[in-house]
Amino acid sequence: MSVRAPEAGPAGRAGPAEELGTLLAQFQLTDSGFPSGLYTLSHGLEGYVQLGLLSGPEEISALLRDLLYHSVGPGDATALVLAHRAVTGGDWDRLAQVDHRLHAVKLNREQRTASVRTGRQVLDTAAWAFALPEVERLASLVARKAVPGNHAVVVGAVHAGLGAPVERAVAGDLYAFAASWTAAAVRLARVDFRRAQAILREVRPDLARVARRALAAEDLLDLHGAVPVADTVSAAHERAPARLFIT
Repeated sequence: MSVRAPEAGPAGRAGPAEELGTLLAQFQLTDSGFPSGLYTLSHGLEGYVQLGLLSGPEEISALLRDLLYHSVGPGDATALVLAHRAVTGGDWDRLAQVDHRLHAVKLNREQRTASVRTGRQVLDTAAWAFALPEVERLASLVARKAVPGNHAVVVGAVHAGLGAPVERAVAGDLYAFAASWTAAAVRLARVDFRRAQAILREVRPDLARVARRALAAEDLLDLHGAVPVADTVSAAHERAPARLFIT
């Protein structure tokens, strides 16, 4: 029996078999079973619960949207897009600038520490899961302390190494954030699993809008964030006597 060769696309483009391989690798990277450490994060939600600032599912959904538009979108999602483009273009100096910029705009120590911790965990696991030269090079930069290794930058670099389009990369990571947020809400007994899935359905248009805004970024100054209340809540959570989550 002969084995059929993978289909080739026109003008050097990836064929269907190669595109599916990349898509499956993306599923692996964004799957909740990938040991990135996201399950240890509530993304600030636990702090709001501890302070009694959330009374129902509607407020949880509203807070998720606020974070998407004012923190995660202009911050992490934009950093992912810029890092993806830098790695795709072979501009590692640019990637370093993106990583340092993202680290600087995370004003709260708890959030900075969590971002670097999960980023390095992804980087360590990606060396085994994907064995990409881009992963090896970024790991070397992190080991030399040339870059912090923030989660969004690492994920953007891995997606670029996999050959995943930047549009799919940022959309997948934004969805992973929203799914992690709702999972934390379930574990904190703020919603049940059905309502959590309804929230993910409701914010889908928001995820698409935030992704489009991140994709429009061209300059490092497009990478920013402004969530003073969330930063204050996170600072209080950092000193809480009991915590289920790191953030």
